[in-house]
Amino acid sequence: MTDFHGVFPYLVSPVDASGQTRDDVLGRLCEDLIGAGVHGLTPLGSTGEFAYLSNAQRTAVVRTTIEAAKGRVPVVAGVASTSTLDAVAQARAYQKLGADGILAILEAYFPLADAQIEAYFRAIADAVDIPVVIYTNPNFQRSDLTLEVIARLASHPRIQYIKDASTNTGRLLSIINRCGDAIRVFSASAHIPAAVMLIGGVGWMAGPACLIPRQSVELYDLCKAARWDDALVLQRKLWRLNEAFARYNLAACIKAGLAIQGYDVGDPIAPQPALSPEERRVVAMVLREIV
Repeated sequence: MTDFHGVFPYLVSPVDASGQTRDDVLGRLCEDLIGAGVHGLTPLGSTGEFAYLSNAQRTAVVRTTIEAAKGRVPVVAGVASTSTLDAVAQARAYQKLGADGILAILEAYFPLADAQIEAYFRAIADAVDIPVVIYTNPNFQRSDLTLEVIARLASHPRIQYIKDASTNTGRLLSIINRCGDAIRVFSASAHIPAAVMLIGGVGWMAGPACLIPRQSVELYDLCKAARWDDALVLQRKLWRLNEAFARYNLAACIKAGLAIQGYDVGDPIAPQPALSPEERRVVAMVLREIV
């Protein structure tokens, strides 16, 4: 069984003004992240702007990531749709491309009851032979997963992980207490990763790790070694980046930060705005302080 743990950067999706994915830029970013010691790669998470991409663009991003990883670290590809059939088709396609896992995301226009939400995630897990990470982000998703639905989904043999971006760390502890070893918890950047590790998390999937991969891996290693005093010193330092990003569009911040670091990833996909010159200066200043 594939064991997912550690730091999984949520990758950006570099797209030029004509809509073409910048495969060379994404490939170089993946190579550098692997060189920095990350434990896996996650294309098409929130930072990957999955909601703004066509199916062809999504496929290109996943394919490029898998080709760049060359099997050195697992690739967990994001699957998101308002349609169960479309989500299932994406999941099967990404497994065929060579993805090691699926990050399952529910988009919704009309509200859904628990039964429909559970059925959506089960359909994705039934369609593949690789582990599934269910993703809940109530700040942006119209339909959230309740603790009861999460507990039922945890009984599915391929639903082995959850990435929760609720900002409610108590909810994570409730998931861990209720589900035990049936489902393992990844933190989001909305949580304090060291705190999630302390209560039993297995790592974090987050966009900021694209910008500070070495520091993120160092924080994970300190947590795994139970060097909590040292971990919290580093966590407090790195938290400045999260504070800055909470003020602006996340994808815009990560893309601006990567551009500052020399990656020509382009602007956020329209109609999202790029950072203003002043906002970009704030990101640059924080990066200088912590990198």
